[in-house]
Amino acid sequence: MAGVSGDCGPMFAGPYGSARGLYMRPPFDESAPANMGPQSPLTPAMRYRLSLAALDKHCTAAFAGKHYHQLTPQQQDALIHQMQSNALKLDRVNGKAFFEQILQNTREGFFADPLYGGNRDMVGWKMVGFPGARYDYRDWIEKHNQKYPRPPVSIYGRPAWTPQHS
Repeated sequence: MAGVSGDCGPMFAGPYGSARGLYMRPPFDESAPANMGPQSPLTPAMRYRLSLAALDKHCTAAFAGKHYHQLTPQQQDALIHQMQSNALKLDRVNGKAFFEQILQNTREGFFADPLYGGNRDMVGWKMVGFPGARYDYRDWIEKHNQKYPRPPVSIYGRPAWTPQHS
């Protein structure tokens, strides 16, 4: 958590981090239903920066100067559950909204094409039986309730398809 005011990573350097594709004008109603989209003046990059700093401040105050990464796994889980249930009050940010954003970004990383840096070895796709970016599925369209026999393929192909030079 140290240095949370700095760069939050490449994901936030582009359109996603600055909310370029989202409507970001007031009024904002955080009690609005989810189908109304994000209801906050904070871009994703701003939410991460402010929320991580607020979480770090809470941890150092509540746990004798310890940062989040220095807490036991049980303490970390308890804080996450408190954020999820909106029981954790963080300075100037909504802990539940931050939890929801982390959860959404985790899902995106777990199920995205590996070329984006997550879903290593396509484990997310293997878990749900998604075949990936294959060219043609026509021979399987009518085969209901049958497991697809081929392994998933990334947009870049499969590692086994890359020539190995010795």
